[in-house]
Amino acid sequence: MTVYDAIVLAGGAAKRLGGADKPGLRVGGRALLDRVLAVCADAGTTVVVGGRRPTVRPVAWTREVPQGGGPLAALGAGVRHTDAERVLVLSADLPFLRETTVRSLLAAAEYEGREGALCTDEDGRDQPLVAVYRAEPLRRELALIATEHGSLAGLPLRLLTAELDLARIQAGPLASFDCDTWEDIAAARARIREHGTVLDEWITAVKNELGIELDVDTDVLLDLARDAAHGVARPAAPLTTFLVGYAAAMASSGKSPEAAAEAVAEASRKATALALRWEEETKAGSGPGTP
Repeated sequence: MTVYDAIVLAGGAAKRLGGADKPGLRVGGRALLDRVLAVCADAGTTVVVGGRRPTVRPVAWTREVPQGGGPLAALGAGVRHTDAERVLVLSADLPFLRETTVRSLLAAAEYEGREGALCTDEDGRDQPLVAVYRAEPLRRELALIATEHGSLAGLPLRLLTAELDLARIQAGPLASFDCDTWEDIAAARARIREHGTVLDEWITAVKNELGIELDVDTDVLLDLARDAAHGVARPAAPLTTFLVGYAAAMASSGKSPEAAAEAVAEASRKATALALRWEEETKAGSGPGTP
């Protein structure tokens, strides 16, 4: 696995949001900043440039100088706290960014001679705040820009990206979707609840809220809940899945997350078989000649 550090830019005045605390706005029940932090959880060091706040995991904090000096100044402040050879740079308002995009960026930045990789949107525009940069050329160019202009404050990011040899990847229409307006926030909240994604979003939100890392086959649990509700009684569905979780926790106590996932699957199989036997008996009845 590629070793990297992460810088998340969480400052800015959010003028188009009326000065709201944008990193703290929630989409799918989770703060935008926490959603971004979740996709780079394996970074060696994660630096958040912005005002301190509670976060889903520990991070290092810093501020750009002067405050409100823009993304280039924030990047300059953040990179001082990193020491890995590669630096992942993200804005804090990317509700649909996924770990797969981070992996793609890290892989693209590995190519010989490349000084990093960034995402492009559907229109082919560069997204320098969804990117991986090699640390040495990043520091070099930031220093040259600061020398030429006197500081990094107020300068556009294109001054940086224009000087670096960067790979471009198109990671899908939503990877670089950011929330700059209330309309963007509303659109993100609506998309989270779409039929095809709402369950995965909800499960991820629950795991983050409870502080657990567990990959389970949700289809197995849903099938179990259906069988319990149909074969026994509707209230049996949530109670059965709770008992399966409890049994799995007991069976896998002190073991790996993989063992816990297998324990959930095994407990689900047993409970499903029981629910099906219960249903068979209900259908057969108890009169003479019952098979």
